[in-house]
Amino acid sequence: MSSTKSFTAEAVLFDMDGTLTDSIAAVEAAWGKVAKDIGQDPTYVIAATHGKRAVDNLSQFKPHIKSHEMDDEVQAFEETILFYADAYNKHGPGSQLNSPFDSADTTPALSPSTSAPSSRPASRASSFVGNLSQLATLRRPSFLTRLTGLLTMESLPEREVAVFEDPIMEERHQEMLADEEMKLRKDQLSAWQLEATAVDRSVQILPGVKNMISSIPDGRYAVATSGAKTYAYGCMTRVGITPPPVTITADDKRLKAGKPAPDPFLLAAKCLGFDARNCVVFEDSPSGIRAGVASGATVIAVCTSHDRAKIENCGAHYIVENMEKVRCETVGEGEAMRLKFTVTE
Repeated sequence: MSSTKSFTAEAVLFDMDGTLTDSIAAVEAAWGKVAKDIGQDPTYVIAATHGKRAVDNLSQFKPHIKSHEMDDEVQAFEETILFYADAYNKHGPGSQLNSPFDSADTTPALSPSTSAPSSRPASRASSFVGNLSQLATLRRPSFLTRLTGLLTMESLPEREVAVFEDPIMEERHQEMLADEEMKLRKDQLSAWQLEATAVDRSVQILPGVKNMISSIPDGRYAVATSGAKTYAYGCMTRVGITPPPVTITADDKRLKAGKPAPDPFLLAAKCLGFDARNCVVFEDSPSGIRAGVASGATVIAVCTSHDRAKIENCGAHYIVENMEKVRCETVGEGEAMRLKFTVTE
């Protein structure tokens, strides 16, 4: 039997993936690829990485990555997620043109200058864009070219080293090896591309999200995600959500730790100008729920990526099927304004 409860708060802190957007198929495919590259069980790797920052997961599963290389590794990994998300509709059965892959194919990514909106939207209606092609995005160097260097290196077989006394023969031998290695990389990349197009892993907006965001006034909500900028902004813009001015991503240098530590939510609340204890956190994963609870916020857990049994012991104050079970309305005006939430469990 359902029950309805109400409470008030000053601001809202949203997790992103699994809470606002659903890109679980693309994320799991990307971590599955990492698992295969390092020779581990994809099921184990996928389960161990959910709700955590890519940098923390890559540090765990690829400890050989040097600190100065990590930013590029995270960038490449998150572009892999977006490539999986787009492949079916861009190059597979979902594409009207069913266009072949091009070595110059790129994945949209935001540069530091466009990684966050420069000003707050004039109204909630403007937070939803009807034509994603109108979004201002910049192209980075070829994603597939960068991916070839960053993600396929580990899977290249070891070769026996031949030594030639004749320097000309040695040079020709090295050229031959280089050509063979390039062909192998292209073959591996082609096989990966074909697999990526076989399944529709496109990003989806979750039930009730559009109405929830539309009901919250400007400056009263933020996003705090375990994804870095490329992935976070890529996911939100793909489903028509304009990232709010306060969007805390995993690569924010102000963060000392990611979820399940409360740092992302504490920073988001601070940037909004509110105490986290007077905020509401929407979360879907065990690590994110624990982070919200640790921040002191009121936590509403949504069962959009985990069964209730897997999250009911994480400390959430409310557990609902999805955001359609929560209604938000404003009470009062100006600084005295409060957000009244009605939750149907």
